[in-house]
Amino acid sequence: MANATNTATILRAHAEQQFAEELAELAKVDSKRRPPNWQMSPWAVMTYIMGGKLDNGYEITPKYIGRTRLVEVAIATLATDRALLLLGVPGTAKTWLSEHLAAAISGDSSMLVQGTAGTAEESIRYGWNYAKLLSEGPSMGALVSSPVMRAMSDGKIVRVEELTRMPADVQDSLITILSEKTLPIPELNTQVQAVKGFNLIATANDRDRGVNDLSSALKRRFNTVVLPVPDTLDEEVDIVRRRVESLGKALELPAEAPAIEEVRRVVTIFRELRSGITADGKTKLKMPSGTMSTAEAISVITNGLALAAHFGDGNLLASDVAAGIIGAIVKDPVQDKVVMKEYLETVVKEREGWKDLYRSCREF
Repeated sequence: MANATNTATILRAHAEQQFAEELAELAKVDSKRRPPNWQMSPWAVMTYIMGGKLDNGYEITPKYIGRTRLVEVAIATLATDRALLLLGVPGTAKTWLSEHLAAAISGDSSMLVQGTAGTAEESIRYGWNYAKLLSEGPSMGALVSSPVMRAMSDGKIVRVEELTRMPADVQDSLITILSEKTLPIPELNTQVQAVKGFNLIATANDRDRGVNDLSSALKRRFNTVVLPVPDTLDEEVDIVRRRVESLGKALELPAEAPAIEEVRRVVTIFRELRSGITADGKTKLKMPSGTMSTAEAISVITNGLALAAHFGDGNLLASDVAAGIIGAIVKDPVQDKVVMKEYLETVVKEREGWKDLYRSCREF
């Protein structure tokens, strides 16, 4: 793990590195009861996630903007022996929330298994150093611990991203770990037993449910929290603005902070196409094949800022976001092109104050 003093040169610092000062300030005032091996109390974890002002006047920035009760349920789940499954469409901050929960609870969000179609069972259980295995035979020295095994031994939180993208047999290797809190090592006739504080946070995209759906046996080992898309336009605009400003600082983009109205326009487009109807409820729209998520909106604005910084005057304009908007919408060159053209001509062209965005999209 990189030292805190080197975080300025890291492209993307872990949450516990990026927000080390806030975690330290919370630790100073946190006198509430902590579950075994937790770095702070559930109250402090909640304050770190949702933000707030401490008694000493220090301001904790919100990491997740959404329903408080959902986060309370997630934290309470991790204080029990039940694993947590964060479920939602792309862009609902599942990964973001899981990382910050791990950072606050364990002080370490780096124990991560990334789920893909090629994820092997060794990523969940353990592997072998084959040079040592051939020279020494099966031994603890030849064994290569997975992030799950390390988290069990250290009593920390491990994260499993995109659980439903893993093959079913790899998913089911979690069943014994989650039910017995034990990882058998039959080659050595031994096992690893989880230390108090160990738990697992998994994320899954519910649009990918049919890829490798979870078995009923595995589902029963999780407490599921469904993360919704932001309730209102203002809430989503605030999320995008905060994340873009954070990313802009990390990437050292020499651009002005994004104009809030430009952010609002991009978010409005994404919300309307996502729901299939305009904000005023008067016009039904064809929906694109893509997800039109909050994460995509953040990407469009960040890319626009890079264009404005390096090829403009630093101020975010409609011409800077037009390419990103079209790229986010047109995933299928046939179906989505029709959706984009119809939206431009029936909504963007007719909307007051959007002529510059219409021209930029048409030109691109």
